[in-house]
Amino acid sequence: MVRAENGTLAGVLEGKKQYQVPLYQRVYSWGKKQLDQLWSDVVELERTLHDDPKASHFIGSLVLASSPDFGAIGVNKFLVVDGQQRLTTLTLFLAALRDHLIETGETDRAGGIDAQYLINVYDNGKPLKVMPTQTDRPAYMAVLNRAPQAGGEDTIGDAYRFFRSKIAAADDPDDAHDLHLLEAAVVRGLALVVVTAEPSDNAHRIFESLNNTGLRLTQSDLLKNYLFMRLGDRAETVYDNIWLPLEKKLDSENLELLFWLDLAQRDERAKQSDTYVGQQKRLEKLKTIDQVEAEVLRIARLGDVLATILNPAEERHTEIRRRLTRIKAWGSTTAYPVVMQILARRAAGTAANDQVVRALTYLESYFVRRIIIGRATANLNRTLLQAVGAISGAEDIDKALRDYLSQGRKYFATDQQVREAARAVAFYWQGRGTQKKLILQWLEEAYRPKEIVDLDPRHLTIEHVLPQTMTEPVREAFAEGFDADADIDYEHERVVHTLGNLTLSGYNSELSNKPFHEKRELLAKSGVSMNQAIATHATWGAKEINARSSELAEKIIDLWPGPDESIIAGGEEPSALRSQVAAVVAEIPAGRWSSYGDVAIVANTWPQPLAGILASYPIANAWRVLQSGGTISPGFRWLEPGRNDDPRAVLEEEGIRFDGEGRAARDQFIGAEELANAAGLDVDENVISARRNRVSGQARAENNVALKNAQLDFFERVRNFGLANATNIKTWRKPSPQNWYDVSLGDSRAVISLSVNSQSKLVTAQFWINNDKGLYGELLAQRTAIETALGFGVEWDDKPGRKASKLVSRLPGDFLDEAQSQELVEWLVTRADRFAQVLAKYLQNPDLQGNPEDQLVLEWEPDLAQQSPEG
Repeated sequence: MVRAENGTLAGVLEGKKQYQVPLYQRVYSWGKKQLDQLWSDVVELERTLHDDPKASHFIGSLVLASSPDFGAIGVNKFLVVDGQQRLTTLTLFLAALRDHLIETGETDRAGGIDAQYLINVYDNGKPLKVMPTQTDRPAYMAVLNRAPQAGGEDTIGDAYRFFRSKIAAADDPDDAHDLHLLEAAVVRGLALVVVTAEPSDNAHRIFESLNNTGLRLTQSDLLKNYLFMRLGDRAETVYDNIWLPLEKKLDSENLELLFWLDLAQRDERAKQSDTYVGQQKRLEKLKTIDQVEAEVLRIARLGDVLATILNPAEERHTEIRRRLTRIKAWGSTTAYPVVMQILARRAAGTAANDQVVRALTYLESYFVRRIIIGRATANLNRTLLQAVGAISGAEDIDKALRDYLSQGRKYFATDQQVREAARAVAFYWQGRGTQKKLILQWLEEAYRPKEIVDLDPRHLTIEHVLPQTMTEPVREAFAEGFDADADIDYEHERVVHTLGNLTLSGYNSELSNKPFHEKRELLAKSGVSMNQAIATHATWGAKEINARSSELAEKIIDLWPGPDESIIAGGEEPSALRSQVAAVVAEIPAGRWSSYGDVAIVANTWPQPLAGILASYPIANAWRVLQSGGTISPGFRWLEPGRNDDPRAVLEEEGIRFDGEGRAARDQFIGAEELANAAGLDVDENVISARRNRVSGQARAENNVALKNAQLDFFERVRNFGLANATNIKTWRKPSPQNWYDVSLGDSRAVISLSVNSQSKLVTAQFWINNDKGLYGELLAQRTAIETALGFGVEWDDKPGRKASKLVSRLPGDFLDEAQSQELVEWLVTRADRFAQVLAKYLQNPDLQGNPEDQLVLEWEPDLAQQSPEG
């Protein structure tokens, strides 16, 4: 005998009960897709509970059988025949909520969750209320009992960390009741059908029958069946004349999309997974066959609208077709509900074509401007679903859409924000790659509006005009635009990914990291007008990049109209960065550690503000964030009331190994790429790499003083060794804290320059000719004799297109490495001394006339002290 009744999770778990998952059941296997869906359902239900305390959401059935050791005394035990994945997941959800409450000081509420839903705290041994299969029990028990190993790298641990991350991000410090509503949504809002078999029933046979149902019907199949069952003897005619043509336009997947889009026009909270339930509830109100037939006809007409969105070539109006083609190319179905409403209004005769064009243009502009300012995806789904209601009853849909997008924190960038962001935001790592490429393609089209632009995106890539990786020639050319003491790496990172340095090219591999004077030739031959314009410049540095960023900003402002600035409301979402940091840090598993830098990369911030957040707010797993070398930050403090245990002891108990110098094991490190994936962020490897460079660039800037001091110390050693050992240079000037050191030859046309590079691990000695191509030509004519006299070969660089030229000798080596530094000091002094002995006679200076074999005493000219051939 089997009995079934409606229930909630609270009804299932409250009381003295235990639910045992039999051995023959699957191990726990819910992944991110299922967890995401459950989280979305719970959050949506939580919001609904604000207005309707009786709201619920059906999540399926739970089939139980009495356990063989079911008794009248003690804990009542049941076997979980079906629904074990769901039941296990929900208790992990509650465990994650409990632990978040403990760490934020709400210990009484956390204790209530423990006793009501997770553990039979008043029984001997405190048995858990749910016991998974034997394979999953150690990991599950670690979570429920708050053991150090909780949240490891298994499916149980993954689910627990998923919910820790989501809860941390959702917790609003300014709302004392938000987590109480979240708990209520889980334990009392999620509806279950609880099927209980008597002890005499065979639980295994019940399980087999429940899981032997064949292919599942889609939601659109169910709705189709529901409609046609109600049409009676009119069903065949309606099917042939109305439904069949619709099915020829839209496949099953897009029919389901159609039903959801229709539902979303009425209820912005409608989730696609609840399409059947939502539509059936609405359709139940239809009382006659005529009403049902009219509904099928309405759905079919709406299907024509969706078919046009999915295949814009069907649209007859040229400009509307162009806008729809762009929205489809954008690749985001989040736009479809509002586009559906716009086109449906036109189909109903309540919106003219010019209004539709303007409304679609505002939508396109909203997407583009958000990416320009670095707000590609924040809250986009909810914003656009709410837009449907904002324009559905408006007289002028274009004005209504613009007004809606202009209000609140929707990040519809103003003209001034576009101007500032174009020069400052790293456009290269905003949004999806295809979307960035589309923006550049649409900008290209705008430069020649009378021509048909056929740029096949499959053959184009985004090209950095100033290369991402600087070779020595590129660095030298770029450095010419800055003062001698500028941090060239930082200045390069600041502009290299901005809009003004990016274009489209089908020759990325050919252009690669070449200096600009070589790229110019290919850019000039390009079929892309923007490239031809770039090729008109003689040089390409920060000045040119910033100027082009400003030019493109004005083009964006002209092409894509912005918000109504008379009604726009600015400001940031409260605690947005803190929520992002909490969500990322919560994903660090037990037995793993990450660094401030890698967490900052994923959270899109810097290590310093990240450290400030971790030091100021209770955040789960904050102790697992260490310094880059794997050491615990000296400033780490517990924020939980009364907690003062040693963080190293906590980490070791979780499984982290430390060496004798207090460094965590490198093989237990979790980097930015893995963290981003665990946090469910849509961030590809190129974006991670770009952010890593950005964070590294900031770190270099912050550590600039230490680097400058090291450079000063190194060149002090060069000077001292030169004074003691150089025979052709008698005067060695006092060095400055920079990466080069110049020795004057007494002639403003040439200088000997010694430099170090800690990134490329090179030291360089150069004979730099400032402004005399004739002198370089004379030296080049004597190349063989000069290199023979020097005793080593040199690179001859006439630097085409520039007044300077040089002779270069390089040696691999890291001047910061004490094991190498003295050898590098001696090598540089020896090279400088040979340059002075051999090359001085070629300078046309009266003081240098006479016997070329005579040794030369070189003096330093103060006016050359700050000149640097490296910029």
